[in-house]
Amino acid sequence: RRRVNRLARACLLLAATTDLCLASEDDASPATVDELIVAIETVMEEKDVPSVGLSLVAADGPYWTGALGLTDRESGREASADSMYRVGSVSKMFVSLAVLLLVEEGRLSLDAKLADLAPEIEYENAWADTHPIRVVHLLEHTTGWDDLHLPEYAHNVTPPVSLREGLAFHPHSRTSRWAPGTRMSYCNSGPPVAAYLVEKITGQDFEDYVKENFFDVLGMTSATYLVNADYREHGVTLYTAEGQPADYWHIIMRPSGAINVSPRDMARLVEFYLNRGVIDGERLLGEASLERMETVGSTTAARAGQTGGYGLSNYSSRHEAWTYREHNGGVIGGITELAYLPDAGLGHAIMLSNDDRSALREISRLIRDFETRNLDAPPKPAAIDITEAHRTVAGFYVPINPRQEASRFLDRVFDVHRLSIEDGQLAHRGLFGDEATYFFPVSDSLYARAESGLIEAASVIDPVAGPVLSIGNRVLKPVAPAIVYLQLLVALLWALAIASSVIYFLVWGVRKLRGRLGKGATIRVRVWPLVASLAALAFVGLFMAGVTDPFARLGVVSVFSLGLFLATIVFAVAAVLGVVAVVRSRSEPMNRANYWHSAATSLTHLVVAVYLAAFGVIGIMTWT
Repeated sequence: RRRVNRLARACLLLAATTDLCLASEDDASPATVDELIVAIETVMEEKDVPSVGLSLVAADGPYWTGALGLTDRESGREASADSMYRVGSVSKMFVSLAVLLLVEEGRLSLDAKLADLAPEIEYENAWADTHPIRVVHLLEHTTGWDDLHLPEYAHNVTPPVSLREGLAFHPHSRTSRWAPGTRMSYCNSGPPVAAYLVEKITGQDFEDYVKENFFDVLGMTSATYLVNADYREHGVTLYTAEGQPADYWHIIMRPSGAINVSPRDMARLVEFYLNRGVIDGERLLGEASLERMETVGSTTAARAGQTGGYGLSNYSSRHEAWTYREHNGGVIGGITELAYLPDAGLGHAIMLSNDDRSALREISRLIRDFETRNLDAPPKPAAIDITEAHRTVAGFYVPINPRQEASRFLDRVFDVHRLSIEDGQLAHRGLFGDEATYFFPVSDSLYARAESGLIEAASVIDPVAGPVLSIGNRVLKPVAPAIVYLQLLVALLWALAIASSVIYFLVWGVRKLRGRLGKGATIRVRVWPLVASLAALAFVGLFMAGVTDPFARLGVVSVFSLGLFLATIVFAVAAVLGVVAVVRSRSEPMNRANYWHSAATSLTHLVVAVYLAAFGVIGIMTWT
């Protein structure tokens, strides 16, 4: 049967592409569901995707629901509409739905303070007096908290812990890094805290509350947060980037990403959104609640008028002229996208059984092309002429709302953004000449994306950082060009210092072994920069090896995590001792070219060590 199916699909693909040599790229886009499925299967073959669950839905119901590929490669079983996939962070949608249902019932408020509702939940907020954390901040990721730390991600025990135990396990990540309600930064601990509030108010486990009030009402009979008999029978095998079956991940913060569900049932969720809170003729949630879910509300930029970004577990995404509402998700070995066009009454869910994001992007593009093929482009807001206020936005910027605080030291150097005014529009590029994204001004401080007209950029005043530019979910702070280029120069000099000290060792090391190089100062000035360079290379090597399996290698005490800790310590100590040796040996007789090379290398190491220490990288303990 599989051979017959493949032959039929191949014939269909041949028929669809008979005039390929004469057709434009747009003409070759799928025009029928059958052509779309063939195109998706082509992507699966090219990207080696084991299976894809699909739900293609209109307001009056699904028009294609099923799965392509195999439930697992080992048995060769074909996947179906009832196969169960892990949908990751799409699970967060049900946290916001549960909170909104309690809001409609008058039992909870989005503006309620977390400290009043659950003083037992541990967190830190230095701005508590002026910017307390509210329920809305938990759902819009505007608490300012770091994302989960590696120990929380690495936690994977059977039986899984309760939500309260999960929140108590490692509360150190819940520290506000800026005033809550000002900047968005994706954080997997905010929604579970909101889920805990649901538990506290209703007296039910969160999973039970969602099943009773949403899964059962929506007819999502397969949906479960935990491994059960249904999942054991119908769950697809997820595969790592190396093509190996992934172990089941018992996520410590289940409300953030643990749901297992079939394509058939995901279609019900998409249909619920398309019908604005109604399912099978019965209203489950008010349309105003869904509109609030789809609205960015709590950031400084949102209050200034920015409409693109992250709402209540629901965010905007673009496809040419159209703005979708969506949430995607990922677990080890699986990625998912749920997206819909509210006004057009069209939407979809895509579930992959591996984590090839390029495959998801290609499949998503195919489906979005298909969904919008007969739609008229929506109107755009009116543009205004460029003023002096707009010209002041031009310049260099660095992001100040990293998802992981540990990455900030890299962002400042390599994630520099460049804004300029070109042909009456605001052009946004990376530092190294990336293709520009264009925005046109609609007010003195707001800018709409050129393709979609969605207001995605805003010039605002941050209460901590001062004047900033918000683009999507990124908050960018102006930085002087001299600092940008100085940082890059130091990075380049450091790379040259490491490379030259290692290469140089191949020369003087041989001379030392042959007894042609003396002792004392002439060796000391060479050894310490070499040790620092080797420690830096060890750090890079351990990190690259560790991130291939970060939970098992970096989230716990291991050779990799301990190695990173020791490598940074050795690097910093060697950098200091190198400079000390150079200063003390400045009058010692030796080859001056060798001396100045060692001096320059040691000084560069010390500058980098001070920079890394300022960002907490020296002595980093990823397992804590």
